[in-house]
Amino acid sequence: MTEQTLTQPGAEPQPEAQPQPQAGAEPQPEVAAPAQVQAPDPVPEKPAKPKKSRRPLLLGIARWTAAVLVLGGVGTGTAMGITAMDRSEVPGLSTESDGRWEYPRLALPALPADALRPFTEGNDGEVHHADLRQLLLPAPKGATVDPKLKGGWVGLDTYLAHFHADDRDAVKEALAESAPRHVAARGWTTPDGTSTRVYLLRFTSVAFAEAFKDDVLDTGTRGSRLPDGVDGETLDSSLKDARLPFLSLYSFDERKPYGPEQTRWAYIQAGDTLGLVVQSRKGAALTVPFQQTVVLQAQLLS
Repeated sequence: MTEQTLTQPGAEPQPEAQPQPQAGAEPQPEVAAPAQVQAPDPVPEKPAKPKKSRRPLLLGIARWTAAVLVLGGVGTGTAMGITAMDRSEVPGLSTESDGRWEYPRLALPALPADALRPFTEGNDGEVHHADLRQLLLPAPKGATVDPKLKGGWVGLDTYLAHFHADDRDAVKEALAESAPRHVAARGWTTPDGTSTRVYLLRFTSVAFAEAFKDDVLDTGTRGSRLPDGVDGETLDSSLKDARLPFLSLYSFDERKPYGPEQTRWAYIQAGDTLGLVVQSRKGAALTVPFQQTVVLQAQLLS
């Protein structure tokens, strides 16, 4: 940038012009001062210092200003870079994964004209008007989708296959009395070996959905209707603090001792729809992805 001089150097003071006698004028006689008045000797004036140019000062200020602006720009750029980076990419701030899966960005599907969400004022029947298939939780990143459970409609037999062989007849009878309208399902397996299956059943009314739920969650001597391959269950309290207004959640763990894999499952009562989330994994079914999957599916139904 071309520097400009803001001020000019000061000019040297010029001596005052002495008055010249006019031509043809007679010289005037000098008048002597009275003897009693003695004028003091004049104090010699200090010679005026020549004014220094402000150019070096201005150049110094300009250099410091430029340095501050450069440093400020570097600092701002660094701050913006850190805020734009993922936490695991910032040195000193990296943290290990807590086990959550990376799901696609979720959004509620569009509703038909004049339709209401299930838990809004005016929808007293708590009816889900959206396409049930669009309310299914999508598979997380890196998962392999089950070709038999790709997110579409499934028959009742596919849903019944989830239950223990000894319970299927009772569940089938309860379904016949509850008049389900649709069953949608999606399943996947993640790289760590966790198998997930999600089922959504829509009934003709909230009353039928609750009646079926009460039968499926039988509180008799055997407890709830068990998934296939599971011989006993315990209540799962890991989701007790989940904030899911208007919804009811019932979560279970497979009771020890279990076989080569453990199963966890949860029912979600949401108006006229009943959701079921099942996860199985060799060794043990992990808590964090189970909680995450159940809560996200519940939010899609709310």
